[in-house]
Amino acid sequence: MNYLIKKTNELSNPEIEYILKLWDISEWMTMNTSDFRFSFRNSEFHFLVNQRDEILALSRLNFDFTLDISGKQYIFAEIVGLVSAQEKKGYGSILVKFLKENTEQRNLEVIGFCLKELRPFYQQCDVEILKNKAKNIMENNGTVCNSSEDDDILIFHLSDERKELLKSLGPENNAYFN
Repeated sequence: MNYLIKKTNELSNPEIEYILKLWDISEWMTMNTSDFRFSFRNSEFHFLVNQRDEILALSRLNFDFTLDISGKQYIFAEIVGLVSAQEKKGYGSILVKFLKENTEQRNLEVIGFCLKELRPFYQQCDVEILKNKAKNIMENNGTVCNSSEDDDILIFHLSDERKELLKSLGPENNAYFN
């Protein structure tokens, strides 16, 4: 197995089609490769591949993620879209290990999010979890602020200062995603 990182413009058309198939998000299924490259232009894709370069697991590192906390803007990289081509093979766990190592080596401020049902997976992967803190991240859809659908914030690599900032989130101290 090999670990690969590709920028959006380095992805082949068949890779983009396969990513969309694995993600299986209905509103993205009609996206063509040009739309994909535009929509995810501030991202890089992390892959676990076999010897034939077939994708076993993938995730996206989104560099276009900013939270407003107490009136100050904080930029993070966000790990999203983690999926395995086959479940229960350990591919996702292996990719998470590579993601953690890579973000630590590059000293990137990286977080992710998950539902509480996925806690055991991330605990097994030794990812620090700020339980029930994602609900304190509000998303402004133009007219109303809604809380995150996720439950937890995942810490892949973060400075102590930023970690404490996220730990301080609560009903009286929300973060806002712009």
